[in-house]
Amino acid sequence: MEKQLPAIPAKRYFTIGEVSELCGVKPYVLRYWEQEFTQLKPMKRRGNRRYYQHHEVLLIRRIRDLLYDQGFTISGARNQLGESAWRNGDDAPLDEVGDGAEAASGGDPPTAPPAVAASLPGVIQLSGLAPAAYGIDFGAPQLRAELLSIRALLAS
Repeated sequence: MEKQLPAIPAKRYFTIGEVSELCGVKPYVLRYWEQEFTQLKPMKRRGNRRYYQHHEVLLIRRIRDLLYDQGFTISGARNQLGESAWRNGDDAPLDEVGDGAEAASGGDPPTAPPAVAASLPGVIQLSGLAPAAYGIDFGAPQLRAELLSIRALLAS
């Protein structure tokens, strides 16, 4: 049986206690989720007091739904949030959309979901962004040259 969550009041900032009540999770769970979900970054003030904004409360409710109601694991919820961001056309950087495991382990930067990654090389190259920052290896120099020629055609 799914618990009905209260409406989110029209406020700019929420304390961790308020968010806990609004989202139906304990404050220690919210602090843990901050470590697991890179998209969740509340503002911290004096004494490391956390202040959440409206969009973060919505994100926490989405995470709660994925974990508690839909039965996803933390890793699965990370992936689901990343893929839904790409499907919705968000402009979030890949390191905020990826699963974060690489960043936590200090390994290679995270990459986009496979279906999206196939369409990214041209977009990234044409936009002038550094592909290495997104964990994309263009591999063949011939592909790079081809993309540069397409870029030149579009620029003219």
